[in-house]
This record gives sequence, C-alpha cells and structure tokens, in this order.
Amino acid sequence: MSRRILLLGSTGSIGTQALDVISRSDDLEVVGLSAQSNWEALVAQAVEHQVPRIAVTDEDLGALAAEAWTDGEVLRGPEGLVRLVLESGADLVLNALVGSAGLGPTVATLGEGIDLALANKESLVVGGELVMALAEATGASILPVDSEHSAIHQLIHGEQATGGLASIEKLVLTASGGPFRGRTRSELEGVSVEQALKHPTWAMGGKITIDSATLMNKGLEVIEAHHLFGTPYERIDVVVHPQSIVHSLITLVDGAALAHLGHPDMRVPIAYALHHPQRTEVPVKPLDLAEVGSLTFEPVDTDSFPCLRLSREAAIAGGTAPCVLNAANEVAVHAFLEGRLPFLGIPEVIDGALQELGSQPIRAFETLYDADREAREVASGLVSTVTA
Repeated sequence: MSRRILLLGSTGSIGTQALDVISRSDDLEVVGLSAQSNWEALVAQAVEHQVPRIAVTDEDLGALAAEAWTDGEVLRGPEGLVRLVLESGADLVLNALVGSAGLGPTVATLGEGIDLALANKESLVVGGELVMALAEATGASILPVDSEHSAIHQLIHGEQATGGLASIEKLVLTASGGPFRGRTRSELEGVSVEQALKHPTWAMGGKITIDSATLMNKGLEVIEAHHLFGTPYERIDVVVHPQSIVHSLITLVDGAALAHLGHPDMRVPIAYALHHPQRTEVPVKPLDLAEVGSLTFEPVDTDSFPCLRLSREAAIAGGTAPCVLNAANEVAVHAFLEGRLPFLGIPEVIDGALQELGSQPIRAFETLYDADREAREVASGLVSTVTA
C-alpha cells in the first residue's frame, strides 16, 4: 500500500524537489498540497498529481485558486491549512513551509499522531520543548529533512545499533559559509541583496539563502539539533566546510568520528524522510572522493557573522528567547530583501529585540504566539532606526 503524503509548501524549493522524489516512486502518493501565495503553480501541481484538495494560506489568493481549479476543494487561510492536515488522511506530512508560519501545521500534525517530515526548522526553534513533548505524547515520529539533521539522524541510528547513544561525544553541523565566507566585518558593509542571494552551493528560497549568508541558518539548526536529538548545547559544534560534501558528523568517546558524505542534493534527505526506514534510489551522482580532490574545514568567524553567537545566547537563555530571535530575524531579513535595512543591520535588529524583550517562561503555545507578535513589533521599530 502506498504511503499517503501531504506536502505543505509544495511550490518552494523543498516542495518541488519532494514532488520529484514522489513522482519517481510507486510507494508514495500525494493526497494534498499547499502554498502561501503562489496559487497558479499550486493549481498546476494539483492537476499534474491529481490531488483532491489544496490549501492557499493567503485568503484572497485562495479565492482566485478556487475560481481557476474546480476539480477539487480549495481551502483558504491558516485555518484552511490546519483543516488540510486534519482531514487529508495522510500517513506522513512534509512541512516545507518557511518561517514561524510552519508551527501551527506542525502542532496539528503531531497532535493527530501523524508522522512529520520536518523541513521547517522554525517549528523547533520557536516551540521546541512543547513540540517534542507533543510528539512523545501522541507517538508521532519527527524525521528531519534538513541535510545536516538528516545526516546526524542517520549517523545516530547507525551508532544505536552498535554502541548506543552514550558513545556519542558531540554533534558537529557543517556550514558552507555562504557567499561571504572569509570576509571581515568591514568587508560586509554595503553588500547588496543580489550578492547575498548568490549561494555558492545550494539553490534555495530567498529567506533561507539570506539566513545562510548571515549564518543565522546555522544558529537555527543548532537549536533544532538540540531538540531533535536531546543534546546539550555545549555538545553541538559548527564547522565551516565550503565544499558541502560532509553534511554533518558525530564524534565518539573513543576519539573516532563518523561523517555523512555526498554531493549536495536535497532530494537525498527528502527521499530518506519520505521512505524511512527504507532507502530508495535517487538520481544523484555517486560520490568519488578522488574526483572531489580535497575537503577543507574552517572555524566560524562569529565577529563577522554574529547571528550564530546570538542564536546560541538565545538558546541558552531558553524560554521565549529563541522565539524572539526567530521573529526578529524574519522581520530583519524581510527588510533587507526590500532594501530597507543594510546587511549588517540584520544582527543589529535581532540583538536589539533580544535585549529589549529578554526571555519569559513558556506555559503554552499561546505564550509563543504572543512573544512572536511582540518581537515583530519591536523588530519593526528597530528597523526604522538603522540606516540602509
């Protein structure tokens, strides 16, 4: 019997690659799709994959989709997105939404005991403790789709079969370094949006590409790894690896290290999550180390790229601090992409929001929504004080 897949964020980079993986398999069936605003591409996907139901988060654009596509049901707004999760009958939900908007569907998925393939790292950054507790309570599995966390998931699974988790000393996430690797802080003054969007390795959406350029993406991944694998922050490291061949590694108590290697192609971790616990063929060139020639590694320059430092500080503070970090970052990145904030203004806005709001205890998901809203208001005010 086919595994029924609900794909949230199907028109983005992860979503389109997931559909490519699904189209190559007789064991996977798409039962629903969603998009934030790109309704025309979403409708085209619905026709191609013959799904019975789609959701458009933007209410007005959802109305346009409903007029254009009459072969199935079009759900609209955030509530429609949650309905899509609850009523799809999916065996697995792939959450490839961007930003904190992915938290609600993550909660709905896990609350129903549905397994989750998670490409929306913000779900764990914002609500990690509550999300993981919800998964444990309902028995739902969370399978990471980020290449780094997929690599660690596979490495830990292999170590469980031999020595157990007690043999793992550290988790080491690799970072490409983004388009500005090696630049000093002064050399980052005045960099353009166009320059920041030229990632040297991965083809991704605008927000995550800017996060990679600031290294905020790696900071968010540190928080995600902490929750996914129950690992203290002092045992999670980051190393810059510009070739993006080693996707992550674990170090062991006996001094050895195990690494996951392969050419950078997101279809590999996507296929791993969708087919788990089985593996399947993916049309990716096999790794030939002699052809690659050399693999290099560098420490992270947190003076030039303070977002990683800010992420660790927020993570250690706990409570609502990671939520504030994420919300302020989303506001700052949006402002940078619109030309209203300089590149170095991004960490400045984030730091200012964290300083002003601090950390409050989390009592329920409503606490997070309140913190997110307040952080966006504060960050928006800070953007206007930084000269572009």
